[in-house]
Amino acid sequence: MYVVTGITGKVGGSVARTLLDAGLPIRAVVRNEAKGQPWAARGCEVAIVDLDDAGPLTKAFSGAEGVFAMLPPLFDPSPGFPEAKAMIATLRSALEAAAPGKVVALSTVGADAPQPNLLNQLGLFEQALANLKTPVTFLRPAWFMENAAMDAAAARDQGVIQSYLQPLDRRVPMIATEDVGRTAGELLQETWRGHRVVELEAASRVSPDDIAAAFAKALGRAVRAEAVPPETWEGIFRRAGMKNPAPRIQMINGFNEGWIDYPDRGASARKGRVALDAVISKLTVEAS
Repeated sequence: MYVVTGITGKVGGSVARTLLDAGLPIRAVVRNEAKGQPWAARGCEVAIVDLDDAGPLTKAFSGAEGVFAMLPPLFDPSPGFPEAKAMIATLRSALEAAAPGKVVALSTVGADAPQPNLLNQLGLFEQALANLKTPVTFLRPAWFMENAAMDAAAARDQGVIQSYLQPLDRRVPMIATEDVGRTAGELLQETWRGHRVVELEAASRVSPDDIAAAFAKALGRAVRAEAVPPETWEGIFRRAGMKNPAPRIQMINGFNEGWIDYPDRGASARKGRVALDAVISKLTVEAS
């Protein structure tokens, strides 16, 4: 039995499909019955669990050959990351008590960066699982290509996408969420000892100009990228409802300044199969 958290999201769903395609049994961890119904229809066992409750989560993990563990994304954390720390403590407790055969934990590029930024949450996740006796793989994927979903409407209607990644021609590590989930599902089927880190990025790095060109190709119209002035970021994020935008701004700066990256700039990273054009084409269809 393989347990998948986050199964209703893009990455978790891809993990589950990869395991199902391999003919492996799945226990889907969901927050309510409605979210579990589509997976029950595909033959999955469903565990209705609140990720804040270690008892039921331990039960969900018990007897598992492998667990895919992830934190729900939190883009506007309170100072000091108390929300993430609470969820990490619950996951750590449940994994230790259940002692599954192995764990693939979703982390991120930049989890090892010492500078303050949003991705420190995943660094804390890695640290919390570091002394588990269970074999653990920390999967560190690059920036998700699907983050461009927020640009799809503007690309279609205005022919312009607003970019926080700068300069516009600078390529950074990115990856499709389908590749992240597929890789995690494949890792769960591997055998290893102790703890290891697996880095993951696309075959080619991606710039904002590349994203604009992919939108242009998908839409059949001219699309250009436009840099959002850094001095306006905090105001933009606060007007959007963020209470603590500093970690997000620090993360973006980390990509722009190059201190969020793989140590060897991806030379040792596994490479994804899904190209940027395929991701952007799908995003344009979903936005239509």
